[in-house]
Formats: sequence, C-alpha cells, structure tokens
Amino acid sequence: MSERLAVVRYRTRHLRFLAWPLYGFLLWRYVADNGLPYQNDVVFCWLIGALVAGAVHSGYRGGWLRVLRDWIPVMGAVYVYSLLRGYGAHTPWAVHYAPQIAIDKVFGFGQVWTVRLQHWLYTPGHPHWYDYLCTTVYMSHFFAIFVVLAALWRRRHDRFTRLLAFYLALTFAGFATYILYPADPPWLAAQNAHLPQLTRVVSDVLTQSGLPRAGSIFENGSQFDNDVAAMPSLHAAYPMLLALFFWPTAGRKLRVLLAAYPLAMAFTLVYGAEHFVIDVLMGWLYAAVVVFGLGRLLDRRAAKRQARQARELLATRASATSDEPTGATATATARVRTAAVTAPASTTTAPTAAPAASPLTPTAAKAAKATKAAAATTATS
Repeated sequence: MSERLAVVRYRTRHLRFLAWPLYGFLLWRYVADNGLPYQNDVVFCWLIGALVAGAVHSGYRGGWLRVLRDWIPVMGAVYVYSLLRGYGAHTPWAVHYAPQIAIDKVFGFGQVWTVRLQHWLYTPGHPHWYDYLCTTVYMSHFFAIFVVLAALWRRRHDRFTRLLAFYLALTFAGFATYILYPADPPWLAAQNAHLPQLTRVVSDVLTQSGLPRAGSIFENGSQFDNDVAAMPSLHAAYPMLLALFFWPTAGRKLRVLLAAYPLAMAFTLVYGAEHFVIDVLMGWLYAAVVVFGLGRLLDRRAAKRQARQARELLATRASATSDEPTGATATATARVRTAAVTAPASTTTAPTAAPAASPLTPTAAKAAKATKAAAATTATS
C-alpha cells in the first residue's frame, strides 16, 4: 500500500504547480461575478485560500493542514466580531453625536473639519485624482493587516503570534466601546440634520467608477449591520498598530511609510465623512494602549517562562551530577581504581614460619638427663 501511494505521489508531483493558477482563476471568477471583496470575512476566506495555495505549491507535505490549524481559529474570531459588531446599533443607550461635533469644532476653530475639507476639495459627481487615492487608502483597511499577518506567519511565527494578539485585543476593545458608546459618523449626522450636507466620498467614487463590490457573507442585508460603530475608528487604529509594532526594528525608508500610512488614513476618514477627528485620535490611543500595555504583559509573561525554564534546566543538571564524586575525592578515587587494575602480581613467596616445639613428657625428660650425665662422665675420664 505504501509503495502504491509513493508511486501515485511521484506521478502527480507536478500537479502542485497548478495551485496558484487555480487560485487566480477562482479569484477572477469571484470578482467578475460578485465584485471586489472588502468585508473581513470574505477577505479572510481568500487569504486562507492563498496560504493553502502557497503551501501546496511549495510541495511541503501537510503544509496546508498547518495553514488550517493556525488560521481557522483566527478566522473564527474575525467571524464572531463581524457578527457581534452589529449589536452596538441595538443597545438601549442613545446614539451620540453632539460631543464629537463639539470637540471637532474646537480642533477646527469653530468648524467641523469634514465640512471644511469637502467644501475646499470635493466636487460632487466629478472625482479628482486624490479622491481615487483616498479610496485606495480606505480600501486597504480590509486587507492590509491580514496580508502583514500572513507574511509574518511564513517568516517570523513569533512575531505573527504577537501581532495577532494585538489585533484581536484592539478589535474586541473597539467592539466593547461600540456597545457602550454608539456614535454617529459625520455622514449620518449630516443625514439627521446635525451637520451641513456631506457626501461619503469613497462610496461616491466607487459608484462613479462602476466597480462592483462583494458584500459580507454574514452581515450583508442583515440585522448585524452597524452604522453607529464610529468611536473609536478601527480604520485609524490598525495603521497606527502597524506603525507602533514595526517602528523599533524598521529602517529609515520603512519608517517613512509607517508614519505616512496612519496620516493618509486619518485624512481619508475625515475628508470622506467616515469619522470625526476625535474618532481617529481615539483609535490611535487604543492602538497605543494595546501595543504598550498588552506588550508589557506579554514581555513579563515571556520573562517568567524563560526564568522557569532556566530553573528547571539547572535543577536537572544538578540532579544529574549529584551522584558523581567531585573535586579531590573524585581524583583520589580514580587513582585507586587505576592502581588496582594495573598493579602486577607478586613473584616472591613469603618465608614459612618454623613450627613451634612441642613440650617433652616426664619420662623423656629423665632419659635426657641420664644421657647428659653419662656423656659428662665419659668426658671427664
């Protein structure tokens, strides 16, 4: 069975090169039939499809399973947010607009910046080049953070998990605020006659261009759509999150891009009537709190884990060496063992002790005396 499977794999080894062409064809057909994907859930599906295509094309066995293992939970969290986000529009609290307008008038010296910018720059029905540029910047919100996460997943998995933790914390912090503080964006405040007439520039540009857009899998036309999720602006928060995350290790050229992206997004949001200035500033503040606050907690946790691992390693080494002799004792023991093994056998025999004389009987003693007396008499004669 294993030999047959190996043969099948060998004969079909070149089919992996069809992964990217097949993915490209399916994406082209989807865009042609449904329009550009721009909602989180749809973008995430196509992103995971791209990662699977890359894993299959690389030829790494089981690579696509690793993609599903790491990214399905992330996609689940994004789906949950997409579904729950709409509840901010159905809370019992009143929708806020007056505080944002009052603060923006302070920043704008008596005028809301959205009204001022559209009066200066926007021509209804005739988009300018910068309107298209703003539309491009605005649409990058729906895929930029995911593309960066995918790149880190392939190259720096430790950085991927850290940025993912920041992204999820920031996203759900925004969701909690939408529940507690529903807020009108400028275009909706204008529709309710709280501001002069305003135009949603991005929507108008897309309508003028005739470019179709794909709706959300879950949110489109459902009760989960939320027009009052404006405070804080996650459109502004995500670019600031990327800037703060990469800034310490970025070079000069990359830092220019990291600084320009949040500013370009902020201008787009205010000019396009999507957010007030205070919404943008609160988004930046949320991103900073997540990066520095949650980052410090993650660093402390990592330091404690490393310290615990170091203690366990030292304990293991100590227990391994506790049964072995050390120092002078070890040296002496080794010498004794060596001498015992290498000493030659002795070739001399110890002398045998003479046997002790046994005591004489009384009769034998008398006979001995008589003999000695006779010998003495003979000697004197």
